[in-house]
Amino acid sequence: MAGNHKNSEHSCEFPAIANCETHGREKHTVVSDLDGTLLRGRSSFPYFALVAFEVGGVLRLLFLLLASPISGLLYYFISESAGIRVLIFATMAGMKVSNIKSVSRAVLPKFYSSDLHPEAWRVFSACGKRCVLTANPTVTVEPFLKEFLGVDLVLGTEIDSWKGIATGLVKPPGVLVGSNKADALLKAFKDMSPPELALGDRKTDYPYMKLCKEGYIVPPAKAELKAATVDKLQKPVVFHDGRLVHKPTPLKALITILWIPVGFLLACLRVAAGALLPMSVVYYALWALGVRVYVKGTPPPPAKKSTCQTGVLFISSHRTLLDPVLLSIALGRPIPAVTYSLSRLSEILSPIKTVRLTRDRITDANMVKKLLEEGDLVICPEGTTCREPILLRFSSMFAELSNELVPVAMSTKMSMFHGTTARGWKGMDTFYFLMNPSPAYEVTFLKKLPYELTCASGKSSHEVANYIQRMIASSLSYKCTNFTRKDKYKMLVGNDGIVDIGNRKVAEGKIMGC
Repeated sequence: MAGNHKNSEHSCEFPAIANCETHGREKHTVVSDLDGTLLRGRSSFPYFALVAFEVGGVLRLLFLLLASPISGLLYYFISESAGIRVLIFATMAGMKVSNIKSVSRAVLPKFYSSDLHPEAWRVFSACGKRCVLTANPTVTVEPFLKEFLGVDLVLGTEIDSWKGIATGLVKPPGVLVGSNKADALLKAFKDMSPPELALGDRKTDYPYMKLCKEGYIVPPAKAELKAATVDKLQKPVVFHDGRLVHKPTPLKALITILWIPVGFLLACLRVAAGALLPMSVVYYALWALGVRVYVKGTPPPPAKKSTCQTGVLFISSHRTLLDPVLLSIALGRPIPAVTYSLSRLSEILSPIKTVRLTRDRITDANMVKKLLEEGDLVICPEGTTCREPILLRFSSMFAELSNELVPVAMSTKMSMFHGTTARGWKGMDTFYFLMNPSPAYEVTFLKKLPYELTCASGKSSHEVANYIQRMIASSLSYKCTNFTRKDKYKMLVGNDGIVDIGNRKVAEGKIMGC
């Protein structure tokens, strides 16, 4: 395979990508680097840091941070390959390859997609066949590139493993940089015509760029350059996992490491305040401890047992495990919640009554009706949490159980840690949410559903559920979707959210709908 880039005297000088025309490239093949080319950022440290923290925890992140100066010195004074080998070893040595793959599928795509270079993506997405050459480990980048960018071929650094455990070393031919990229491209296209288009961002990309018919350089991204919007992707990143809210640059990684012990002690204090103090004063105690709770709308008064009035069924959107707790704090009185598979630790610490459902429709319906006879109740019909500004499909069974329905719109703000997980131990969800320096919750009580819109007036349960979903979505400026808990768990952990516990099967979600 040979290139025919014009002006061979200056074969290492390529025009800027802004000069590249995209019309008529549907049958062309494009080859691109990743960091600094398809992505605005040139540093791969944040993505190694994400794998380190999500698989190995804070100590592994600290080890990677301490190793990064050594990596930098080797990068500048020895070779790019030597620097990247240090990052790979510090991040992955001793990890299960399956855990690395899990993080790569569930965590990294969200961060990669938020850093997509708009100009590079404009050209890259115009081509019919797409190939990426990268020094990053193939195992970490392949899920994002193939699923969300429609890449056909990923040529990256292959990590070595023994009995499913990463050794921290790399397989031959080593780290894919410089001439190794050109060799990999030659091997991949040995029986085909050369690719029509190559994209790169530095001189070390020139060897493979010269093998293609055209080559364009992506200039260093300026601070004001915004990433390509998610609607430009082949498919949006709807579900994602991981504890960290922001991409961990070295400085942010250091701040996170230093904050975790302080944040954990603060979270314990906040948990104690919620669990031990009367519900009527928890609102003020949490504000004093930095947890912001904003209440909007007018909630209904508590049911009067003397008049045989049944309780109100609060229908809440589901953002974290704490939704029913924050609803109770907003009301100033404890409201029971129905749950599936709530961790034992969360049950012990919960300041409100939690009732486990059995997943048997008749049994659960009778249980909910009995609870409503005793007073108010909260339920989250999405069945699991979602971080994006969307609502999952509402389970409709709740609409058959009561005509006293009050929708509640929940929204959260977290600056450092996510308070939900699909892969990790859910017993830590509450602590991670409360480890944020100043987490915020907004609880909006919407108007009680009119009688003519309930099942008692002849509406089907599905109509009622869809109407309430639209009400809450409109209040939050979210989108309604038909995604379900099964969709989320299949994407993030590779199952439908059901796990075996003893002789029974339960959902892996937390506060769940019927």
